[in-house]
Amino acid sequence: MTETFQFNLKATDGGARLGEITMPRGAIRTPAFMPVGTVGTVKAMYLDQVRDTGADIILGNTYHLMLRPGAERVARLGGLHNLIRWSHPILTDSGGFQVMSLSGLRKLDEKGVTFKSHVDGSLHHMSPERSIEIQGLLGSDIQMQLDECVALPAEPKEIERAMELSLRWAERCRVAFGDQPGKAMFGIVQGGDQPDLRIRSAEGLKQLDLKGYAVGGLAVGEPQDVMLKMLETTLPVLPSEKPRYLMGVGTPDDILKSVARGIDMFDCVMPTRSGRHGLAFTRRGKVNIRNARHAEDLRPLDEESSCPAARDYSRAYLHHLVRSDEALGGMLLSWNNLHYYQDLMKGIRQSIAEGRFADFYAETQETWAKGDLDPV
Repeated sequence: MTETFQFNLKATDGGARLGEITMPRGAIRTPAFMPVGTVGTVKAMYLDQVRDTGADIILGNTYHLMLRPGAERVARLGGLHNLIRWSHPILTDSGGFQVMSLSGLRKLDEKGVTFKSHVDGSLHHMSPERSIEIQGLLGSDIQMQLDECVALPAEPKEIERAMELSLRWAERCRVAFGDQPGKAMFGIVQGGDQPDLRIRSAEGLKQLDLKGYAVGGLAVGEPQDVMLKMLETTLPVLPSEKPRYLMGVGTPDDILKSVARGIDMFDCVMPTRSGRHGLAFTRRGKVNIRNARHAEDLRPLDEESSCPAARDYSRAYLHHLVRSDEALGGMLLSWNNLHYYQDLMKGIRQSIAEGRFADFYAETQETWAKGDLDPV
């Protein structure tokens, strides 16, 4: 632990980067996957379990937490870390993604966004300054600028307007954040699927000399090859000595390919959301445990896994739980999935340290391609 926010780039292997973020609440080994704890809980998981999977940091959602239980209430209760019993780093998003996803309930202008709560219809206004204030009340260690995220496909003029607005909001967020020793504010590169706008956004944010930079507005409807092209366009513009965070991504394949292009941090609801719907991520790829082929299969999801959910429970039992809509089914599969994601990150980090990331990449893809076990 250190009293200041620091990023140490330890090794590179091709475009892949091995590093470590250190801050007062602990170290974050990168490349890192951050489980999503939207409303102060990683769904269907105990936070002790989340930590035991290998997670160094989790994500909280500014929009949802400001509505329930409320940022001021969280502050009175000692902050989010104290409330949820998580003593390690927390990153909070700014609410910008919800601005996009709740477009039918909001009005946006230069000052910020006015929106109706999806909970009770009450009216709220979030400015860049208020977003940073809320994240401070929550006690967030890494705070994100307020931005406007445009769903793709979109017209270039609309993408440019949102990107320019996000740049102006980034400056206001930086001023509002001020100097907070041991904490960090990250800017968010926007620009949709337009390479020139991505470059302009990255160059503008770089002038603000922030502690880290995120790439936003991807995995919002565009094909994977477009996302990867935008990373190849954007990342060379960003400072190599600062961490790079790809927001809301993604599948294990997305992660592997994005690490190869220089991304250090990821978050996504996919492992827990998929688990609650009967989909498991394994060394052999995705397994839909709802399928009838598993009904009398006494083999585990993965006999070689160190995760009890993958190793110690039969597919037949998991199939029964999921088909019966038992909560335990979603809990076990979420546990398996988060464990698999963290195992993937651990393997990535080790391969970069050993200078064999290309081999790890190829071996992982080859094992996924083999597919699941043959039916019994």
